[in-house]
Amino acid sequence: MIYFDNSATTRPYPEVSDTYLKVSTEYFGNPSSLHPLGKISERLLVQARERAAELLKVNPSEILFTSGGTESNNLAIKGTAHQYQGRGNHLITSRTEHASSLEAFQQLEKEGFRVSYLEPDNNGIITSEQVKEELTDETILVSLIHVHNETGSIQPVQEIGEVLSRYPKVLFHVDHVQGAAKVPLDFRTAKVDLSTLSAHKFHGMKGSGILYVRNGVRLHSLLSGGSQERGIRAGTENVAGVTAMVKALRMSMGKAETSLPQMEKINRWMEQKCSNIPGVVINSPEERAPHILNIAVPGIKPEVMVQALAEKDIYVSTKSACSSRETEPSRTLIAMGYDKERASSALRISLTYENTFEEAERFIAEFSNIVASLKKVVNKQ
Repeated sequence: MIYFDNSATTRPYPEVSDTYLKVSTEYFGNPSSLHPLGKISERLLVQARERAAELLKVNPSEILFTSGGTESNNLAIKGTAHQYQGRGNHLITSRTEHASSLEAFQQLEKEGFRVSYLEPDNNGIITSEQVKEELTDETILVSLIHVHNETGSIQPVQEIGEVLSRYPKVLFHVDHVQGAAKVPLDFRTAKVDLSTLSAHKFHGMKGSGILYVRNGVRLHSLLSGGSQERGIRAGTENVAGVTAMVKALRMSMGKAETSLPQMEKINRWMEQKCSNIPGVVINSPEERAPHILNIAVPGIKPEVMVQALAEKDIYVSTKSACSSRETEPSRTLIAMGYDKERASSALRISLTYENTFEEAERFIAEFSNIVASLKKVVNKQ
């Protein structure tokens, strides 16, 4: 099997699965329980929080454990809006956010908040000048995705954070789900107030995530019924998932130190080979994350291509996993200026540190044959 759908989810590392199983079966106590088994679970949770904080260069009190990226994005956006609505009701984001952010903003609009949706350029980039131009006395939040999940476009987060640091009542949330352990982001240097991470994007287990909440930032809770996670996120903590997640983060950050250049080389090589295949175009910008390549075969339905590759035991995706069953063209590619046909035929290849050049070579060979074969069928019609 060749798995090039790592932006949808990654395979958990064996060591991570082992940790999850061990904690689930041996240290299964509720961390809120007062007996020894509960105390062991609580200690594991404290240690995981301290280790996550160390890896992300923040304070343990700034780490909030959640169920994943969708919950973290919702909590950051709605929690900020409802907590600080006394200061103002204006929010800023972009047209190309992940659905878990975009739909949170759309919901807030129905509640009376005003939202500015910034348009990206042809490379999918939002500039600090665009953000600055939209700021008003009523603005309370700017929320942007760091690494785009479909195209790999990287937003100039540090530059935007620098601008926002001059507006102390405006909080800055960054969706760092696709960037974690692949595109470095120092929350302090970039002056980020809130940031989202999701375990299964870096070889952890599904159902675990982190919301970084800078000390001093308060959030309105979306859940009621418990005092866990400083009263912001009620519910029994997923100790096994959290422990496994932090291990996965440590391992992935370690691999990044040695294997990032190789991943980038594979990505560039595939871009060059794909661009030489008749009928294939490249949608990702030149400057992008090292693990994502978005291409298109105009005239061929992407689901047909995905299934044809799957028959060869090769796995890629169309849009983000959360939107892949929608038949509409990619709203991100449309916002970047591509026409409907191109935006309707996009494929996403997403790598991890485990992928090899041999896999890339086999992909190109199979993909070339499939494109040629499908084009012949289409041209006859």
